[in-house]
Amino acid sequence: MLRQKLAVPLAGCLLAMACTEAIAAPNPYSNFIVFGDSLNDAGQFTDIGGPSGSTLRFTNRTGPLYRDGSGEVFSANSTQLLGGQLGFSADQTAASTSAARAGQGLPDGNNWAVGGYRTDQILTSITTASATGERARQGYLPSNGFRADPNALYYLSGGGNDFLQGRVQSAVQANAAADRLANSVQVLQTAGARYVMVWLLPDLGLTPAINGTPLQAGTSQLSAAFNRQLVTRLAGIDAEIIPLNVPLLLQETFADPARFGLATGQNLIGTCFSGNGCVENPLYGINSATPDPSKLVYNDAVHATESGQRLIADYAYSLLAAPWELTLLPEMAHATLRAHQDELRSQWQSDWEDWQAVGQWRAIVAGGGQHLDVDSQTSGASADGSGANVNIGGSYRLNEAWRVGVAAGFYRQNLEAGSNDSDYKLNSYLATAFAQFQHNRWWADAALTGGKLDYDNLKRKFDLGPGEGAEKGDTDGHLWAFSTRLGYDIAQPGSDWHLSPFISADYAKVEVDGYSENSNRSTALSFDDQKRDSKRLGAGLQGKYQITPQTQVFGEYAHEREYEDDTQKVNIALNSLPSLDFRLDGYAPQSHLNRVSLGISHKLTADLALRGGYTLRKDDDFTQQGINVGVALDF
Repeated sequence: MLRQKLAVPLAGCLLAMACTEAIAAPNPYSNFIVFGDSLNDAGQFTDIGGPSGSTLRFTNRTGPLYRDGSGEVFSANSTQLLGGQLGFSADQTAASTSAARAGQGLPDGNNWAVGGYRTDQILTSITTASATGERARQGYLPSNGFRADPNALYYLSGGGNDFLQGRVQSAVQANAAADRLANSVQVLQTAGARYVMVWLLPDLGLTPAINGTPLQAGTSQLSAAFNRQLVTRLAGIDAEIIPLNVPLLLQETFADPARFGLATGQNLIGTCFSGNGCVENPLYGINSATPDPSKLVYNDAVHATESGQRLIADYAYSLLAAPWELTLLPEMAHATLRAHQDELRSQWQSDWEDWQAVGQWRAIVAGGGQHLDVDSQTSGASADGSGANVNIGGSYRLNEAWRVGVAAGFYRQNLEAGSNDSDYKLNSYLATAFAQFQHNRWWADAALTGGKLDYDNLKRKFDLGPGEGAEKGDTDGHLWAFSTRLGYDIAQPGSDWHLSPFISADYAKVEVDGYSENSNRSTALSFDDQKRDSKRLGAGLQGKYQITPQTQVFGEYAHEREYEDDTQKVNIALNSLPSLDFRLDGYAPQSHLNRVSLGISHKLTADLALRGGYTLRKDDDFTQQGINVGVALDF
């Protein structure tokens, strides 16, 4: 952002550890490409005061000395941290035109941001040429055949240097600068870019360079005007624009520094760590008895410390990661529905060739539990869930070949998702009407299920600097489903064993209502309605064996093909910026599913039976297990 003289020297790609903190986590993006000024510059300039071959970034050194000549490189900036979180390497997140890296034979990275760049220069770095003062090369689009990768994540910030270099002194000039930054986004979108993350300009009146001076009020007003125009322009660009409300995030930081692990009782707006162009903090500044940039927001007059860099990176990552978790809400409902259907089928299989007498009722009461394990995907978070349920119901035998019945179930499910174990809770109220047929070895069943979904506690959790952020909400939904099976028993009538191949068809529709998280913080989001259909065809084999007149065991295997396996998407907006909504990828249902169930039934009396069962459903990224125990009574 500021002129180079306000920068603190910085080094190439910070410790391999910080720049490559890539973890086995979702990443739906093919590349991570950055444009902007010193706030995003990953090391275009050589670090004169650092180790040989190191590059400069506009933040503090890694410590403990924090000084030129100490042998310490500069801390990673927010783009390097975010790139590492997304799984991109240090080479990929490095500067695009670093002479120091080129001298070592290292490849150019995908970060085109340059310290000191204004919005007009940012646009030029995309469309024509990029010059850092040490190296020059063609800009991003000329270097790539004037095509933008549609699957890459683009990241832009800018505007600060337009102010600091005296080019924004009126609302008209502020609007023009915002238009130039928006033009950069528009050019990328026209060339094919779909996913673009854009900073709103921080309130420059709340920086040590300007705070407390006669320029503060006017600069704050013009910063706000810049952002209003930028938001207006971005809303008209046909791309998934993911805004970072950095001004609001900083306001929250200054209002409650302890929440972010920062110093309390200190002037975090008017002081900095280095004393470069600003008042050095007396307690944590570089020349104090206890130097610690992690306790401060500003390293110099306008640039963030390592804590500020980490805070922005975590903030950005929380927005990208939200759909990876929230698209699991419909999957929770589908898992509940499958558990309910498995419980009914377990009861039906126990009753196979052993229905109650014609004109009689058979009541069932059963309870059970489930466990859900979801592996991470390209755009889906890993998750671990558990639940409990109770089902009641009954069947009535119409004649020798037909039986009909109803069942109702209550299910409570908890799901912990993502790296911070976000906590999502669902109460489901399900009701099913069913009919069964068995005659001359042929058998069939059909069931129609409806349900109400109550997501009564949705707590999304994420890293936010040294601490953890969280946003809460709740919503409702509903589902309905139809399932049917047809099979043929190859055993002779009256045999102690039965074995039957069958085919099946299932359809289910889940709708989760949109909702807004319960705050207006920078991290709070709103989500549109989500719908997830399931259409499955399957084939399987079920068997049963009568061990004694009172005891029988049964089991089933089925393989199902899912035809609604497209990656789920959800439309999102920041509560603080509702006009800039964006649609991102989430969970992708698997196309094939295997199901195995085992059970046992024991008659306590002629009319009363005790039953238990276990079911396993599994595909490449999904495992669901369930157990149930119940009783059946004829009357």
